[in-house]
Amino acid sequence: MNNDNISYPIRINRYLYLKGFCSRREADRLIEKGLVKVNGKKVTLGQKLEKAEDRIEMPKSVRQEKSIKKYYLLHKPQGVVSHNPQTGEKSAEEYFESPDIKKLRMAPLGRLDKASRGLMLFSNDGTIVDKLLNPKHEHEKEYVVTIDKRMTKEFFDTMEQGVQIERYKTKPAKVTKIDTRSFKIILTEGKKHQIRRMCAALGYQVQDLKRTRIMNLRLGKMKPGSYKEVTGLELLTFLQSIGAIKRKDKK
Repeated sequence: MNNDNISYPIRINRYLYLKGFCSRREADRLIEKGLVKVNGKKVTLGQKLEKAEDRIEMPKSVRQEKSIKKYYLLHKPQGVVSHNPQTGEKSAEEYFESPDIKKLRMAPLGRLDKASRGLMLFSNDGTIVDKLLNPKHEHEKEYVVTIDKRMTKEFFDTMEQGVQIERYKTKPAKVTKIDTRSFKIILTEGKKHQIRRMCAALGYQVQDLKRTRIMNLRLGKMKPGSYKEVTGLELLTFLQSIGAIKRKDKK
């Protein structure tokens, strides 16, 4: 859904998320505290906006934070969950130790399963979620994969051409062989556990999976658990590539 063309009625937490104010989880927290009003009345969890003319009131501090857009890359270690940890689990968000960063209420833009490692993007900019994650845009993500046995030519060719996983056939992918049991793969879609399911469908098991690139954003030499802010030309290129800001025509 494009946040500039929202369909009503819509849940208030999703509306605030699409408008870039905060994550849906944070929106629910604000609602539970009685800090969100519609047309002068406090709202309840699950309540919807019925029409575009409905007037939302929020704390000034939240509205101010909306204008501060930040983007961070994190090298998620293996064994860490991307979001919403259960008892005994560690969340990727916990690596952001700075109080100033925590105050931004960032959310992951795309996830990695617990057994995988590598590059994750976090931001408080809810307006780019669809622009980045909708598979119709075909944005590239690159992974390095190690499997449990020697790959055959049939395995390699099928991974490139598309694999039937249950009732769905994956899109063609770019695959580069590293050695007999390792390869790089570039996907333009993001089905749940996609690479693991692709390999399993062909009789292989993934032993290690690392995401090394999201479009122009690269893991590089970042150490596990480390993070860095995306700024300058790197950020400009990324935002232009997803259509969040317009490219300036060269004269």
